[in-house]
Amino acid sequence: MFDKILVANRGEIALRIHRACREMGIRTVAVHSTADVNAMHVRLADESICIGPPPATDSYLNIQAMLTAAIITNADAIHPGYGFLSENADFAAKVEEHGFAFIGPSPDHIRLMGDKITARQTAVEVGIPVVPGSDGVVADLDEAKVAVESIGFPVLIKASAGGGGRGMKVAQSAKELPDALDDAKREALAYFGNADVYIEKFLAHPRHIEVQILADNHGNVVYLGERDCSLQRRHQKVLEEAPSPALNQAERHEIGAIAVAAAKKIGYRNVGTMEFLYENGKFYFIEMNTRLQVEHPVTEMICSLDIVREMIRIAAGAPLGFQQKDIRFSGHAIECRINAENPVTFMPSPGRVGDYHAPGGLGVRVDSALYSGYTVPPHYDSMISKLIVHGTNRNECLMRLRRALDEYVIDGIETTIPLHQRLVTDTDFVNGDYDVNWLEKQVGDE
Repeated sequence: MFDKILVANRGEIALRIHRACREMGIRTVAVHSTADVNAMHVRLADESICIGPPPATDSYLNIQAMLTAAIITNADAIHPGYGFLSENADFAAKVEEHGFAFIGPSPDHIRLMGDKITARQTAVEVGIPVVPGSDGVVADLDEAKVAVESIGFPVLIKASAGGGGRGMKVAQSAKELPDALDDAKREALAYFGNADVYIEKFLAHPRHIEVQILADNHGNVVYLGERDCSLQRRHQKVLEEAPSPALNQAERHEIGAIAVAAAKKIGYRNVGTMEFLYENGKFYFIEMNTRLQVEHPVTEMICSLDIVREMIRIAAGAPLGFQQKDIRFSGHAIECRINAENPVTFMPSPGRVGDYHAPGGLGVRVDSALYSGYTVPPHYDSMISKLIVHGTNRNECLMRLRRALDEYVIDGIETTIPLHQRLVTDTDFVNGDYDVNWLEKQVGDE
């Protein structure tokens, strides 16, 4: 097992990884920008090292700085968390080239699944159903028109690289196609440095269902159930729950078996998430995330497994300590992503936190690096906390979540807690009757 792990991230996920390491008797190294010198993950780590100024490109995305920090502190391994360098195949390769263990998938798998077109082609090859779409990159309007002839409107134009809802535009008709294509390519280039896009059939009322898998280096692969991530705003997840209220047991087993079989065929290792759209009883693969997910806690709550711990064990060469038949799912879990944003306009609200009180009690978990007096910097993602609640069933979980949201106090800045309070009492959500487009209709987004 490792003696020291460098956590190549910040905020709540850096703290989450630190806690798993400490429980395993592993020392941690925190990296930080000058804006994060007082961050909680820095305070609690065994060692810390500054890697640059506030802009992420000069610090948390600086590969050379990360490797130098690992060398200086004599770390054995690097855990990338999520975001930043977590799905950067070049970073993973350089980590291994420098003699460190990369706590995540192989560089080849990150590269294979990181390009959505390649991932889609791979899915077809291993027998995973996909959304009808173009065979590859759509270079210009003429090629787009040819692709749409066989797909039919409406269509979704998607960046082949990146994620987070960037570089995605919908065209409802031939009239809208030119502008949607130009907008998607322009946004893809701006955010990912790659203007390549492809086209898929736009599903009108799908659910977003994802399957969590774990795979060791000895050919063992298991799935840890599914998560329903359909509550989204501008293609970015707002609330997740497990299990999905839309699936029955047969469908749950079907999609899990598909994910496991696919991972085995490509020889996948460590943690991964296969994401699907689900509509009218059918699953369609959309992408695979080769990293730890933001929403991993809801899976942990229903199967009582520490996913970060398992990632570390796998990276150290240990086999999974359980088989699929050993995994037991219990109850229901929901996660609310709490952002430092105005709950109506969604404008960012960085600043100093005044009074802070995290909710507690049976079945309540808060993953956050906030504390009273902490200043939320304006340089990074606005998510500041994850409130995760577990109950014996979905109704109990909802009742507990409402209580926990009412109890949560974050003073001094605006947060999206009021939005979540409204969502979890909405009749449609209570009934589990929602899809990926439902939330934007509720908040009036265009």
